[in-house]
Amino acid sequence: MVLIIIAGYSPTKAQSLEENLVVGAERIDHYIEQLQNKNIAIVANATSVVRKSDRISFTHLVDTLLSRKIAVSKIFSPEHGFRTTADAGEKVSSSIDPETGIEIVSLYGKHRKPTKEDLNEVDLILFDIQDVGVRFYTYIATLQYVMEAAADHDIPMIVLDRPNPNGDMVDGPVMEKENTSFLGLQPIPLVYGLTIGEYAHLLDKENWLETEKSLDLEVIQMMNYDRTHRYHLPIKPSPNLPNAQSIALYPSLGLFEGTHINAGRGTPQPFQRYGSKDLDSTVFGFSYEVTSTPGAKYPKQLGERCYGEDLSQVEVAKKVNLQWLLKAFHHHKGSFFKSESFKLHSGQEALEEMIRSGFTENQIRATWEKDLEVFKVIRYRHLMYP
Repeated sequence: MVLIIIAGYSPTKAQSLEENLVVGAERIDHYIEQLQNKNIAIVANATSVVRKSDRISFTHLVDTLLSRKIAVSKIFSPEHGFRTTADAGEKVSSSIDPETGIEIVSLYGKHRKPTKEDLNEVDLILFDIQDVGVRFYTYIATLQYVMEAAADHDIPMIVLDRPNPNGDMVDGPVMEKENTSFLGLQPIPLVYGLTIGEYAHLLDKENWLETEKSLDLEVIQMMNYDRTHRYHLPIKPSPNLPNAQSIALYPSLGLFEGTHINAGRGTPQPFQRYGSKDLDSTVFGFSYEVTSTPGAKYPKQLGERCYGEDLSQVEVAKKVNLQWLLKAFHHHKGSFFKSESFKLHSGQEALEEMIRSGFTENQIRATWEKDLEVFKVIRYRHLMYP
């Protein structure tokens, strides 16, 4: 059994919402009967945990269900793997989980949608992964592909909902159809303001799934969730999002992934700083060195001293902030954009063109407004919480 204890965890007044939150996985009585006498496949990673009675330690959902004699026959793992240790973009092989002996089928290796063979003898799919509410965070793409496979093969699916730490943000450029990829499959903003359960409901009810069949979908909702609160997640959702500050900055600094700028990978503070050896050291007084680290074996600027900004202590507004991207562009020597990658991250060609043309942040943001209003109407239909 895997027992996870959060070292140094001590509740404070600011953490009261975290203490009172009951995630979908913890509402076992609301879905356990549907799992009995069935072969269950679980889409899960290290965040798929159930809080114990002491409120500060956890057991993995797989272990919890096995202890209740539920037949978990297969685990589907997303990007970063089941134990969430692989690098971003690193292919993950299928394997056997050494803790449980259960087969792990990678959905970030040879294929990203479960095949007919993968789903052989599976009676129900359970999905439980922590999202952070940012379009290019690939777990919502995995969600869509699993939903499509479940529909195609007439397998019911249950999504266990978890909080979105960027839950009330709807901002950024909306994905254009011609730029869709695993970094964004649908016409949603960079930050879309839905929990993963709400997003599953949207995909299903708006008929955005690429399938001709209907899906038997159920979302197990949370209790005491407040979407305006920036939740401090007890387990980091992926190797390079270690804390609430990195998650809050991720919508903005994640755009650096499509450039030659390092966004803190290979340092103790990923997505809390940015820099490059090619940024002007007379403008950027902060510097750091990039090394190979767990979860970032081959980061950009590896072995280099980078000049940039430390954002680990800044107060992060609830919006996509372009000031750091624009500042870096205007004080960078040599090639800045990786155009194809930047287009996939931003969702549109126009953002790079506007930056090159000298648009201000306000001028750029004005171009998003119409598409954001259209999406907000769609989003409203699928909100499950105040």
